[in-house]
Amino acid sequence: MMAERVTLDLPSELAERVRVVAARTQRRFEEVLVDWIGRGGAEPDVESLPDDEILALCDREMDAERQEALSDFLQRNREGLLSEADRCRLDELMRIYRIGLVRKAQALRVAVARGLKPRLS
Repeated sequence: MMAERVTLDLPSELAERVRVVAARTQRRFEEVLVDWIGRGGAEPDVESLPDDEILALCDREMDAERQEALSDFLQRNREGLLSEADRCRLDELMRIYRIGLVRKAQALRVAVARGLKPRLS
């Protein structure tokens, strides 16, 4: 894999979040940042999607395996039974869940604007 060196100035709040995740997951700062950048560019802007993909995104849900794992981790968290590794996995699943909800809401907004779905009242 080819790599290209890039130098950037990160806002201090972002750099601190990267440091925290790197420490928690025992990864290098650069690895976490490259992972975040890669995931951020993996999904196209909702507004640029064709109508059929907008409608599919409006109906998308977390896959059953992840949903079951999330429910399990949340239950074990309420009971105080999570290890540090489990906490990291719960954080990751919650991140995925939140991103899905945001994209679903964006898709719904676009679908209403395009007349594909009725306005919610």
